[in-house]
Amino acid sequence: MRLSELPRRTSATVDSVEDRSPNDAIARRLRELGFVAGEEVQVMAAGPVGAEPLLVQVGFTRFALRRSEAARVVLRANGMAI
Repeated sequence: MRLSELPRRTSATVDSVEDRSPNDAIARRLRELGFVAGEEVQVMAAGPVGAEPLLVQVGFTRFALRRSEAARVVLRANGMAI
């Protein structure tokens, strides 16, 4: 499952961040923000128009992400990718 598909207020664990090209700046920035394997994430809210942006919490920090950015974050549950 991708972070962009996670139901609101449901916890999941980051499995990986998908690189779409070599030296992918967006994927690198997501990792720098804390979207790394093993971190717990939740979608807290979604914007009013087209459900953009998503308010995402990783650890104790919240970020606004576009759905296209959130779709790069692969999640797992119970140690398995979902």
